[in-house]
Amino acid sequence: MSVSTNTKSLTPPKLPTVPFWAQILGGLVLGVLLGWLARGQDLSWLVTTLDKIGSTFVGLLKLAVAPLVFFAILVSVTNLRKVNNAARLASRTLLWFMITSLVAVAIGLVIGLVTNPGAGTGLSPKDGAEPETTGSWIDFLTGIVPTDVITPFTELNVLQIVFMAAVAGIAALQLGEKAQPILTLSESVLELLQKALWWVIRLAPLGTVGLIGNAIATYGWDLIGKYATFTADIYVGCALVLFGVYPALLATVAKVAPLQFFKGAWPAIQLAFVSRSSVGTMPLTQKVTERLGVPKEYASFAVPFGATTKMDGCAAIYPAIAAIFVAQIFDIQLGLGDYLLIAFVSVIGSAATAGLTGATVMLTLTLSTLGLPMEGVGLLLAIDPILDMMRTATNVAGQALVPVIVSAREGILDRDAYDAVDGSPVDGPQRVTAAA
Repeated sequence: MSVSTNTKSLTPPKLPTVPFWAQILGGLVLGVLLGWLARGQDLSWLVTTLDKIGSTFVGLLKLAVAPLVFFAILVSVTNLRKVNNAARLASRTLLWFMITSLVAVAIGLVIGLVTNPGAGTGLSPKDGAEPETTGSWIDFLTGIVPTDVITPFTELNVLQIVFMAAVAGIAALQLGEKAQPILTLSESVLELLQKALWWVIRLAPLGTVGLIGNAIATYGWDLIGKYATFTADIYVGCALVLFGVYPALLATVAKVAPLQFFKGAWPAIQLAFVSRSSVGTMPLTQKVTERLGVPKEYASFAVPFGATTKMDGCAAIYPAIAAIFVAQIFDIQLGLGDYLLIAFVSVIGSAATAGLTGATVMLTLTLSTLGLPMEGVGLLLAIDPILDMMRTATNVAGQALVPVIVSAREGILDRDAYDAVDGSPVDGPQRVTAAA
């Protein structure tokens, strides 16, 4: 009896598990400190190390993007056959994507007009430079259809990958049972990719150290000072949408508690903030959407669709404020028609951002539509990584929000699951799935 007691007393205590959000926060703080140290002490080796850590993390996320998007869209299209009123759900999803984008771009325009972000910056047209890649409506429309099936994957043209996957999914639906072996394989490959990507997601705290640290070490606080008003505008605009518009829609349209939504969706929102990739966050976004009570069959369509087209931060708030900023730097007056064009581009052209890090394509599409100088893009490239964190977090929140709203309005939301979400199941995919 005494031996058993002694053995038990010698068992080491189990270390407490650090919550994922705390790991991210710790990485953020450590990254800022290391970046400040590297810049202040001119430690080039530390800057290089931080850059390598951050770029490796983003590279691992991008590695899975092409196959993940293809199989996620293909499976999501075919999963619609399991959902009643699939066409109605798809149309309502698209409608709410457009409504929330219109609200977001309106907020962006109001903030830009009130604050005049281009005034007093000390910047001039000669500080800008034309970007290497630009977007136009012709390129956007003709670029949807690929010339071959290989190039979209090698060049990571997400829009073309989405097109091919949607066509393949529709064809599979038409073939019926004959396509079942392909669908079974696609579902297995998708699960494999999501499992592998989950391992990458677990590296997010380390990636945070590298990405934030490198941004501070490379750009410093002086750059943020130059773009203080513009940076504040983007963050305030995204915050108003994220913590103002979204809760209001949840409370009035979906008639659910907004706090429960943030409890459930927060793991995906915080990962989006760090990774700056809607597509890279997509598997986690889908898991948290399901645990909020959205049916799996519908979530598997709405979330991948949203990850490539639903961009309230990158495609609505940002181009609206950026267009006003560029116009003021180049001393060009914008009229009512120009503001309506910005809204039109934001609502219709958001798929051009394609869920990847950065929103340069969407910005160039907006500037070209308004006839503003492309050199304006060059003025914003340096500050873009700092802005992109908040933009992408807003994007991903919207991608989880719309399926909740549509499900609630269509009467298919599991309200018991929504009300019971506890806000902490991010320690593994099994726990997230089980909570759904």
